[in-house]
Amino acid sequence: MPDTDAQVTSRLPAILDTSVPHDARVYDYWLGGKDNYPADRALGDTIATHVPAIRSMARANRAFLGRAVSHLVGAAGIDQFLDIGTGMPSAGNTHEVAQRLDPAARVVYVDNDPVVLAHARALMASTPQGRTAFAHADLHAPHSILDDPALSTLDLDRPIAIMLVAILMYFRDDDDPHGIIGRLLDAVPSGSYLVITHPTADFDERAMARVTASAEQAGLIFHPRSRVETESLFTGTEIVDPGVVPVAAWRPDSGSAVDPESAWYWAGIGRKP
Repeated sequence: MPDTDAQVTSRLPAILDTSVPHDARVYDYWLGGKDNYPADRALGDTIATHVPAIRSMARANRAFLGRAVSHLVGAAGIDQFLDIGTGMPSAGNTHEVAQRLDPAARVVYVDNDPVVLAHARALMASTPQGRTAFAHADLHAPHSILDDPALSTLDLDRPIAIMLVAILMYFRDDDDPHGIIGRLLDAVPSGSYLVITHPTADFDERAMARVTASAEQAGLIFHPRSRVETESLFTGTEIVDPGVVPVAAWRPDSGSAVDPESAWYWAGIGRKP
């Protein structure tokens, strides 16, 4: 479906405050994007003083997204994706990777940032055979996603891949991320998949503690989790090979040299039985 026919829906007020940083825009800054503001760049630079390799880590996380989508389309036969916390459009968006392998693939993007909403058309430049849509909704309220008209783009009677890439660190334990994930998994059929990447302090506890403090001083939640804690987020699924591993080590491209600790994220994919 061409982007002129794409569906943009909003359940949240599109209020933009550029005086405070937003996680999606900070991530965009690290990836070299242009859709960020001084407050976002200031926080991004502060975090980079604690973790100098943060930009390459963000790129490694983005590269995992492409490998995960390619695996799901090619090996698992998945042609429907619910990408939550999608962030700013950049090279290798979920629909671009999926529709390159299966032009009929369908993708619904979800984000709560008004700036992402403003760029939704770039996220929805679908192939004629496929479909894309955007829901301006919040993962803290999963019903706002599941009740959004954009979800009609997907067939809930067929398997769907739920993409939670670099989003769950903005949820403390008392936000009940397990319950939120469970609500999403309950809405999709057997054979669906759950994709998660999550920052961790396992590789450098002191540096990640400084990152957490900097984010919280800027008004953002940042809650890294251990490997065991990240694995627990896959409850209700069967984790596929190679398990929950460093993001750079999850099925790396053939022939590439990989330092498993070069990016401080855990990554994995689970299948709903």
